[in-house]
Amino acid sequence: MHPITIFEIAASFGFVMIMFVIALLLPQKVRKLSLCMSCSLTVLLLLLFVIRPYWIDYQVTNKTKQLNLYLEERYPNQEWEISRQVGRQYNPYHLNVNFINEKGWTYTYSVVNEKNIFQSSWMPPEGKFPDAGKHYE
Repeated sequence: MHPITIFEIAASFGFVMIMFVIALLLPQKVRKLSLCMSCSLTVLLLLLFVIRPYWIDYQVTNKTKQLNLYLEERYPNQEWEISRQVGRQYNPYHLNVNFINEKGWTYTYSVVNEKNIFQSSWMPPEGKFPDAGKHYE
């Protein structure tokens, strides 16, 4: 598990524990309501940690389709491979593109939505300048 995830879980657990302690220290009149609110918050946080990876995968699938359409329009009759760096420290919406006819070059595209796709970075082979790439934007 990534350290960022461990920190998020620990901070959420600490926050929920503080909420439960505060709920137990409140007067009897509002204790039941505050315990219900604490339980609801716990369920929402658990759902967040369970659903978030699936949501990100769904979004990446959609953004990959959008990038494919963009590349088909911009570079017709060419082939490419789209990948992404996996890990919490990387932005999942930055997709790496390797064109088949340009070995050694990796272009990173940032996909915000279907209308807002741009090349955010590039990695040329050793000894080459970025503007020497065939697909440099």
